Amino acid sequence: MRADVVVIGAGQAGLSAGHHLIRRGLAPVMLDAEDGPGGAWRHRWRSLRMNTVNGIHDLPGMPLPEVDPAEPSAEAVPRYFADYERHQQLPVIRPARVRSVRRADGDRAGELLVDVDGALEGTIATRAVVNATGTWSKPFWPRYPGQETFTGRQLHVAGYERAEDFAGEHVIVVGGGISAVQLLDEISQVTSTAWVTRREPVWREGDFDQEAGREAVAMVEERVRRGLPPLSVVSVTGLIKTPALRAAEERGVLERHPMFTAIEPTGVRMADGSFRPADVILWATGFRAALDHLRPLRLRGRGGGIAMDGTAVAGEPRVHLIGYGPSSSTIGANRAGREAARRIARLLG
Repeated sequence: MRADVVVIGAGQAGLSAGHHLIRRGLAPVMLDAEDGPGGAWRHRWRSLRMNTVNGIHDLPGMPLPEVDPAEPSAEAVPRYFADYERHQQLPVIRPARVRSVRRADGDRAGELLVDVDGALEGTIATRAVVNATGTWSKPFWPRYPGQETFTGRQLHVAGYERAEDFAGEHVIVVGGGISAVQLLDEISQVTSTAWVTRREPVWREGDFDQEAGREAVAMVEERVRRGLPPLSVVSVTGLIKTPALRAAEERGVLERHPMFTAIEPTGVRMADGSFRPADVILWATGFRAALDHLRPLRLRGRGGGIAMDGTAVAGEPRVHLIGYGPSSSTIGANRAGREAARRIARLLG
């Protein structure tokens, strides 16, 4: 099978890319590993509602309709994505899992081979790939001494469902990002909690306006241009004290403790040598870019990241990464989809 371009992933970034590629007269094959529309939104915890979610932007050509602010984002956003796929007639094939992307030969202007399992089995030959696989499928679990001896529960936020599951248990929340503080607040309303982070949290004063957004994007762009791993969003923006978090602060929930040094069967050993019992450790420690299928291309450099030229991989203009680095936000993903389509149309002539 041959295709003008293959789009891997059908979340916000992938759908945007598909839309713009078709508008430029190209015929993308769009592959999505999920069973249905919605990308990572399908897996968000039920308590993350449309009035508490951290920003959802319209897909190109079809605005997000009005929704009940109390509706779980795991319902509203996948429904919007499904309507968008139908309205735009996007040719998404699912579930289709990409095993690998490799070069057909040594010709840098030649074809790429995309190996696929699932609803589409086999290999697709193409001249360009847009990778939009995001991060949700690759949660990051730090390693600490004694972790395997813990007799309680350990889970990553990727597996979190609801606070009520922890009633009567003491929960240690690990991580300094937005998900950590949101879930810390939520869980603390049904049971006892403690919050630990490696670094002192940085709270942002004032609103996160457009100028602040541009500054944050510029900082991440500079890192990926140099081939360094992208920074987390919160490391650039800081944490914003929403009304809910201010209320949590008043309840004493946001008292931060330095990271523990070891895990023991019934709790954790703190940096000062004291012991803190725990029934649950919730790792709100972020995600990494899901790029394992691109490993045959050897895109990573000495800095540990992938050097980027806009949306294209520096030195490999046939491969575009969107939803990566500065385009990991929903508005950034839309812009990256448009940019990738423009550059691929020029590449293919």
